[in-house]
Amino acid sequence: MTKYFEDFAVGEVIDLGSVEVTEAAIIEFAMAFDPQPFHIDPEAAMDTPFGGLIASGWHTCALFMRLMCDGMLNDSSSQGSSGMEELRWLKPVRPGDTLTGHYTVLDAQRSSTKPHRGTIKFRSEMLNQDDEIVLRMIGRGQYGTRDTVEA
Repeated sequence: MTKYFEDFAVGEVIDLGSVEVTEAAIIEFAMAFDPQPFHIDPEAAMDTPFGGLIASGWHTCALFMRLMCDGMLNDSSSQGSSGMEELRWLKPVRPGDTLTGHYTVLDAQRSSTKPHRGTIKFRSEMLNQDDEIVLRMIGRGQYGTRDTVEA
C-alpha cells in the first residue's frame, strides 16, 4: 500500500529494519569512497583515536538510505528531498555492529504553491545493538498527496 503525505502523523516513528556491518563491507566502501587509514586498514586503525577499524560516516548514511528505501520510501509517494538540516555521526560504527533505523515525523506541511504535495520534516536515527545512537539526521522530504493520483 502506498503511503501518501496525508498518511504521515506528527510524532509517528517508522521502524526501518536492521543491517549488520562487516569488516569487509567497511573496507570495500572506504576503498572506493573514503580511503582514510581508520576505514581501510585494521592495523593502522589501532594507532588512531578510534583504536580500531570504523565505518565511514558516509557508509553509515548509505546503509541508512538502503534501510529507508526498503522500509518505507519505495512504498510511498516520495518525490525526493530538499536536503538535510543536520547530519551527525555520534558514535563510531565498528565491524560486527548491528544498526537499526528509525524515521520520526516532526512536522507535516502541505505545499501552498504545489497543492499535490507536502513536506515532511523528519529525524532519522540509526542505533547500534547497545541502543546507542550512531547517526542522526534532520531533514525534509516531499511526498505526493492522495489527489496526486488524480492530478
